[in-house]
Amino acid sequence: MEVIKMSGSNLTRTALLLASLSLAGSAALAAPVSPFVAMAGTWSGGGVLSTSDGQREQLRCRASYNVAGAGEQLRLNLTCASESYKFDLASEVEYSGGAIRGSWTEASRNASGTLSGRAAGDHVEAAARGDSFSANLSLTTRGGRQTVSIQPQGTNVTSVSLALNRR
Repeated sequence: MEVIKMSGSNLTRTALLLASLSLAGSAALAAPVSPFVAMAGTWSGGGVLSTSDGQREQLRCRASYNVAGAGEQLRLNLTCASESYKFDLASEVEYSGGAIRGSWTEASRNASGTLSGRAAGDHVEAAARGDSFSANLSLTTRGGRQTVSIQPQGTNVTSVSLALNRR
């Protein structure tokens, strides 16, 4: 059996290398960070609502995201208005291991339903379903800017695109 001798500085470097490899491995196994954390706060901005007859209306919006726990729970309130449309959306959503699930209500049309999808990093993809309304939505949060795209089905509104800034 051969004995390997190391000087004190080589031993220290080897220990640091092993420690850093160990930390890198444990970070890779850590649970994903909830994208809800970056959304917390109050946002405002605007966008465009498009209809099936080709009309486009400018929207003004306000959003409030209340995040609880370590980012696994989100309560959203979003109000948008244009010349002809207004919607007042509230939702409660939970995040776990990349999946999101929750419920939503829209006060001006007395509609409600479920929300489910996936979230990773700064991006959320979800489907909202209810008795009288369904839509796919995509949301990206980067720093103080957020983009939202909503694609409703079964209504005269064909798309909603929003750009919000943190207040």
